[in-house]
Amino acid sequence: MRHVDAFGTGREGDLSGLLAEAGRWAGSLAGALGELEEQRLAGADPSGAVRAEVSGTGRLRALTIDPRGLRDLDHDQLAQAVQEAIVAAHQAMGDRLTEVVQELAGPAAAAGGGADPLEAHVRDLLRGE
Repeated sequence: MRHVDAFGTGREGDLSGLLAEAGRWAGSLAGALGELEEQRLAGADPSGAVRAEVSGTGRLRALTIDPRGLRDLDHDQLAQAVQEAIVAAHQAMGDRLTEVVQELAGPAAAAGGGADPLEAHVRDLLRGE
């Protein structure tokens, strides 16, 4: 991300190069998100009685309840276990989404501590300075 780095060091850089680079990155991100949509990520409640599976976009795809686990759960506990399993699956999806974005950003972004090199410029733009 050569052009983004120029902004991060306080130089104006090549704006058309930056826009082209952002366009390529957006295309890569769209492709990666399309692939992520096809993935299935799972989570379970702490007891393991309920398992949920979500797509990479967070849509619930499957919910499985172990019949043996039902013996120890009343209806309120079952509802709580279902919620916990879905939350765990969504957390897995969020973790995978973070990995995808970090892979796209490349090693320079990881080495920079995740700081956005354009943050100061965007903040200035939003304040009208």
